[in-house]
Amino acid sequence: MMKSLPETMPNPAMNRVPEVTVDFWLIKLMAVTMGETAADYLAVNLGLGLTATSLIMAAILIGALVLQFGQKRYVPWSYWLAVVLISIVGTLVTDNLVDNFGVSLITTTIGFSVALAATFALWFASEKTLSIHAIFTTKREAYYWLAILFTFALGTAAGDLVAEHFGLGYLSTGVLFGMIIASLTFGYFFLKLDPILGFWLAYILTRPLGASFGDLLSQPAEYGGMGLGTIITSALFLTAIVAIVGYMSLKSDSRTAVVQG
Repeated sequence: MMKSLPETMPNPAMNRVPEVTVDFWLIKLMAVTMGETAADYLAVNLGLGLTATSLIMAAILIGALVLQFGQKRYVPWSYWLAVVLISIVGTLVTDNLVDNFGVSLITTTIGFSVALAATFALWFASEKTLSIHAIFTTKREAYYWLAILFTFALGTAAGDLVAEHFGLGYLSTGVLFGMIIASLTFGYFFLKLDPILGFWLAYILTRPLGASFGDLLSQPAEYGGMGLGTIITSALFLTAIVAIVGYMSLKSDSRTAVVQG
């Protein structure tokens, strides 16, 4: 277990990712939900298709990551912009493999699991920690965002595998992954589950949780959804994300002012 930070860790204010709080999980869940519905809206409703949508969103994501890497610290709007965009791209990566290249959901789930495990192995071999409380170098941040991309792609594949391939449906799939996350929470608070392991497992599982409820809200009734559509669903969650990020920005600015004062 790795509970202590490296001795070379500078001031916590230099960490480039946010603290893990209720706000963090709330906006993360909304971001992954929007990632599912926004990807469907762009590819299907706007008629761009998976290939064009993937190329456009990948280019926008690269620009957002360049902006994020240039901050050298945690800036709420920049960080969460990158999360929302990487959620959309991660969804599109899986959708392309399944729909355009005919790769099965079982294969994509296994493949992204291996890719994520390899990323963690290389990250730990290089940095001796997987803690998100110690992301204060460009190399660690690069490993972090690569892992985030694979968590979204894996979560999309696993969620679709359970909901569609195994026929569990959107609501039941969401409840299933919600129960698993609840058990991880119980393990962390009462059974001394390793915090780093618990965090990354929860991060992976919030993707299919959010995607399942996003599909439940947006998909037509004949497909097991509530029929709100991707436009309304995406707009609702985008509004909530902007509001919470605005609150986070104000809170972050006030803390900075106190430290500098």
